[in-house]
Amino acid sequence: MRKLLTALLRVLWYVLRRNIGRIIWNLFLAFIPLGLSFWLFRGGRSRSFLWWLGFVVFLAFLPNAPYILTDIVHLITDVRKVNSIWAVTLIVFPLHLIFILTGFESYVLSLINLGYYLQRLGLSKLIVAAELSIHALCAVGIYLGRFPRYNSWDIITQPDALVDTIAEDLIGKVPLAIVFITFVIITILYWLFKQVTIGVLWQRGAIDFYQPASHK
Repeated sequence: MRKLLTALLRVLWYVLRRNIGRIIWNLFLAFIPLGLSFWLFRGGRSRSFLWWLGFVVFLAFLPNAPYILTDIVHLITDVRKVNSIWAVTLIVFPLHLIFILTGFESYVLSLINLGYYLQRLGLSKLIVAAELSIHALCAVGIYLGRFPRYNSWDIITQPDALVDTIAEDLIGKVPLAIVFITFVIITILYWLFKQVTIGVLWQRGAIDFYQPASHK
């Protein structure tokens, strides 16, 4: 038992040493749009210049949340490097799963806040269209982040290069296929996560956070 515990602790240290910096940084980027979504959509603020600026930043950083789904590549790498089914089951898989689910849930909550805002404006019919549009934009953003390796702030620091990459890359069959598949995955996962999230919030009486039209 002691040998197993010692081995698990060594694996935990190995996985954390390899991933902790990336995990913290990526979650920080994912939480930026989540925090902005509460400020923009839950604060009752007028749509001033500052609000619109915050909204642009919200959209620019939003792909960082579903982007965390692509970090499954690091899970695969760690599974291959750790030669122990116990370590993979008890350490590697749970750690990566918590990280990925936390990042994607921040995306779900961000869009639920947006849906709440549209509903409050009497624009409930636009919620699905807004969600699908954002999924598509995020699919493009994930491609740009995973392959050409752009960041959200490159919209300001490298706008010309970013536009050129979009114009040149996204006319190819492979990039378009990647974007389309990413869009489908995000859409399906978002719908599933949204139902669970709203269900949990509803059961806990947090209906002031997001109240579907059917419950009015």
